[in-house]
Amino acid sequence: MDLGGTNVRAGAFYEDGSEAGPSYSNPSKAQEGTPAILASIAATIQQAVATAAVKPTEVGLAIPGHVDDERGMIVWAPNFGENVNGVFKYWENVEVRDPLAKMTGLNIRMGNDANLAALGEYKFGTGRNSAKCLVMLTIGTGIGGGVVMAPISVQGDARGPLVLLGGNKGGAELGHTVVNYQGPECNSGEFGSLESYCQRDAIVRRAQHRIRRGRKTILNDMVGEDLSKLTPKHISQAAEQGDEVSLEVWEEVGTMLGVGIGNFIAIFAPDIVAIGGQIAKAGDLLLKPAIRTARNVAVPSLFSDAKIVVAEQIEDAGMLGGAALALEPRT
Repeated sequence: MDLGGTNVRAGAFYEDGSEAGPSYSNPSKAQEGTPAILASIAATIQQAVATAAVKPTEVGLAIPGHVDDERGMIVWAPNFGENVNGVFKYWENVEVRDPLAKMTGLNIRMGNDANLAALGEYKFGTGRNSAKCLVMLTIGTGIGGGVVMAPISVQGDARGPLVLLGGNKGGAELGHTVVNYQGPECNSGEFGSLESYCQRDAIVRRAQHRIRRGRKTILNDMVGEDLSKLTPKHISQAAEQGDEVSLEVWEEVGTMLGVGIGNFIAIFAPDIVAIGGQIAKAGDLLLKPAIRTARNVAVPSLFSDAKIVVAEQIEDAGMLGGAALALEPRT
């Protein structure tokens, strides 16, 4: 199951990642309060279970935020909660696992959505369940990150694949890596993070800024002069037609992404860097400047072993990661 700020999706999968039934999507009711959110999650899971070829007995939940699976709690999730006296109160230390287990009659396991997307891409995508180290960035409304390592990539007794969580289980927030301390403010409060440069709205703002300065571009015609309707998809389509403004936007966004990727290559020495999320559909418009910049940032011997690619599981990585988590033996 993959929980998002707009929708919740659930599907049943076999151990090889193939579908064991249709997937379902419903509004997540993210800001209507915990009972409504849990009810939507449970209903979506039950839809997937009801039509699965074999009834599942374990559910893996991919949830945005700081997830503590051992306690069954969401420590922090800023996009979920409810308005109280006109102020949005987001999830802090909210019990999720046990209520959902009672509502569905199934065992529940939970993980951060970006971490599980990385696990899904590792096992069922570009990682081929054999990569030495896979770093994944999911670029959309925000930027999530995940790091998955094979036992060969760590020193000591280990079995894998190993998902990096950090000491308090909230680590691998790669999108909040600062690439320019004096850069724009991010929604989470820091300045100059990768997310502040490369997430959806930041990309749109770059194009809007140029249009307001009188630059000639086909983007105006594409949105009927209403800049509030502009999306990264429009900017990709215009760039593919040679639109100068759109090409500049992707060049700048890709360059900042490459700074982050170069740093991640220096830290984790991955053999796979997978770029997922809806923004990854820009393809080479984003990847070419990112790869060029990463080459100039990363340690050369580490860069030479890193393959930077668009993720294969852009749409279903979260659900597949949840399935992979559910399939892992309990310790």
